[in-house]
Amino acid sequence: MKLYYSPGACSLSPHITLHESGLTFQHVAAPTKTHQLDDGTDYYTINPLGYVPLLELDDGTRIAEGPAIVQYIADQVPDKKLAPPNGTVARAQLQSWLNFIGTELHKGFSPLFNPATPADYKPLVIDKLMSRLTWVDGQLAGKPYLMGESFSVADPYLFTVTNWAPRVGVNITGFANISAFRERMTARPAVQAAMRHEGLLK
Repeated sequence: MKLYYSPGACSLSPHITLHESGLTFQHVAAPTKTHQLDDGTDYYTINPLGYVPLLELDDGTRIAEGPAIVQYIADQVPDKKLAPPNGTVARAQLQSWLNFIGTELHKGFSPLFNPATPADYKPLVIDKLMSRLTWVDGQLAGKPYLMGESFSVADPYLFTVTNWAPRVGVNITGFANISAFRERMTARPAVQAAMRHEGLLK
């Protein structure tokens, strides 16, 4: 398998998940600024949408969208219990978390990275983000991970998007449960391995 990623982008989530899975894979840097691979290939010829992550299987099949990718990875190694079994209520709850993180948090951060976003609009974006993060902080009360006691593929996604907060002026230090969650995640060897590879840890 190949994972196309850009350092620090949302592709960090499947990058972490792959390390958690123990599966063999290749890392292929596809920087979101240049859209050019190290060998000179135009990334748009691989993914016409131009963004990451993208997972390419050994037979050439490509899977886009982070929530789909991390569930596919989890299903390849069911003994690792990175996701509940398909068809269960718990799996639906996992998918609910992935959808929430993608639509409410990931996309919530997007305008703050866009230089074309009007300055007077950004406080409104941050207020909405903070309200969503307040809710997440409450959901993490008394449990180490989003799904409870067990790590799941939703956790790297939350970890990844909350990594962006200091880069765009969003102060999340007041969220005690999110902060504890982030410390717990940072201590995981798979998280450290993925971040080190992306140059996010020295």
